[in-house]
Amino acid sequence: MIDPNTIFLETDRLILRTFCLEDAGLLCELDRDPEVMRHISKGRPTSMEVIQERLSNWLGYYEKSGDLGFWAVHLRSTKEFVGWFHLKPSSFFSGEIELGYRLQRQVWGQGYATEGGKALIERSFAQTAIDRIIATTLAYNYASRRVMEKCGLRFERSFFYSETILPGWSEAERRAVLYGVNRSAQLLSLHIPN
Repeated sequence: MIDPNTIFLETDRLILRTFCLEDAGLLCELDRDPEVMRHISKGRPTSMEVIQERLSNWLGYYEKSGDLGFWAVHLRSTKEFVGWFHLKPSSFFSGEIELGYRLQRQVWGQGYATEGGKALIERSFAQTAIDRIIATTLAYNYASRRVMEKCGLRFERSFFYSETILPGWSEAERRAVLYGVNRSAQLLSLHIPN
């Protein structure tokens, strides 16, 4: 059962809700799948201790801003937890707001990442003062790049994640891409009035 007071956004097939401390087990299970973690940690799972620390930080977003943060994603049809989305200040590019997502492997290829990402972008540009949204991924994560493109973001440039972010990864493995969209371009494509 999803508490209606925790719902942030709904789409045709998804419910995005605020996280709570009790969600640590769901996040641990998500990060236990080596394929989900392949482009994040070379398939290594995230420990419960790290998950709990992250979750505590994520909960802090709800106090600062109702428009930025991390949201658990559930299928509307079954209420099953399938991952998360975030819209937050970028850790890599100062002054930028970054879209991110992580979904369970069994729902890949069904358009959920695109649906949730587009909904967050559309809501942000229609209801907040956010003027630009970016997303980043490893250059060879073609599935994630395609989601970004379907969400209306466009390739802007390549860069490298630092060794502190991806320790033990070669420079070629750390090559990443930046995609972005401005409010004006998105509003034109969506026909949302300013």
